[in-house]
Amino acid sequence: MSLRTLVLVLCLSVGAFASMAKEDTDRTADAAAIRAHIESIFQAFIDGDEQKIFATHSEDWRGFLEGSRAPIKGIDEYMRANGIDWPKPANAAKPGPYFPSGTTYKVENFDVQFYGPELAVASFFGEFQRSGLTLRRFRIMDVYAKRKGGWIQVASHTVIDPEWRAQQMSQPLTISPQVRQRILAAREAVWKAWFANDRAALEKLIPEEAIAIDNGKEGWSNRATIMAGAQRFADSGGKLVRLEFPKTEIQVYGNTVLIYTSYVYETEVQGKRATASGRATEMFVRRGDELVNVGWHMDSGK
Repeated sequence: MSLRTLVLVLCLSVGAFASMAKEDTDRTADAAAIRAHIESIFQAFIDGDEQKIFATHSEDWRGFLEGSRAPIKGIDEYMRANGIDWPKPANAAKPGPYFPSGTTYKVENFDVQFYGPELAVASFFGEFQRSGLTLRRFRIMDVYAKRKGGWIQVASHTVIDPEWRAQQMSQPLTISPQVRQRILAAREAVWKAWFANDRAALEKLIPEEAIAIDNGKEGWSNRATIMAGAQRFADSGGKLVRLEFPKTEIQVYGNTVLIYTSYVYETEVQGKRATASGRATEMFVRRGDELVNVGWHMDSGK
């Protein structure tokens, strides 16, 4: 190999290494730009900045969000899937923040992999925090494309972090007045359906696996026994005159509702009235949008 050839090879090698170093530097800058873009989306959700949320996602966006039962197609579907009324009327009022004052976000375990000069996949955990507490934690994979010189999110698979969800399921939930009223309405519906022998309502409210321990009875009841008891009451000509729950306490853990209550009811059978009272522990489970009564334990309270 001549000296001239050797010098040429060395120059080409140095140029190749310089090009590789420049490419690595460019990827670092792109990774930082993608992370900054992701963090701006978190802030937009805190602020309730719907225009910013819209602008940071492509028109042809695709993916899944928590609770999605089908792929979300396009930016309009994405906005509506997040509970945003979209498209907005021209005179629509500007919404306020989506989260309480003092809410911040955190992104961790961030990783981005590039699949060519204009395609990248970012994987990470993101959460909203307030006063040191995690309000919501997500496990996310975002797909980014470089368009018009900048990175934009074109797809995502966003779900609640399963580990965080499992932790939350074992913690008591705060019950709003609206949720409490819904629980009480479901409980009352079961009692009234039984006394009215409303078979359709009972089949909807009491699932196959239900187990019940009734006041003064040695045996335990299953769904068939419960239905049969309602039928016997109806066949006797009985009717419910009064139903009250003087005291009720509620605990909610995930999809499970525990009700501790005292009760008083008055019935009339063949012109004769009778009053019964006692205590009950009732168990409900949320399935879809419905609360079903999976079991109860009643006693006299004496």
